[in-house]
Amino acid sequence: MIQSETRLVAADNSGAKELYCIKVLGGSRRRYASVGDIIVVSVKEAIPGSKVKKGDVLKAVVVRTKKEVGRADGTYIRFDDNSAVLINNAREPIGTRIFGPVARELRAKNFMKIVSLAPEVL
Repeated sequence: MIQSETRLVAADNSGAKELYCIKVLGGSRRRYASVGDIIVVSVKEAIPGSKVKKGDVLKAVVVRTKKEVGRADGTYIRFDDNSAVLINNAREPIGTRIFGPVARELRAKNFMKIVSLAPEVL
């Protein structure tokens, strides 16, 4: 459950370290984002000389949440952190590597590039 003002970890090598959720996309009154949802983020902390800079406003897709996500078979999955991957307007990841596991729900939302770059899909 990611909402406005939530801080997330960047799970890619775009150069961002910490992200700050500005807006959850998908409706005027939408409050929460879960795994696979697109959010608007600001880069709060970045590596010097990287693709993204501190203060950049970009879109990101949530790949891990601390709040558990229910699945159709009755199981739940939750992660140790809230993290997101920065994407461009074509819904392609900005970075070339993904760090840590990602949820299987990304496959259903057509983020196949992120799924293929991830070391593990849970």
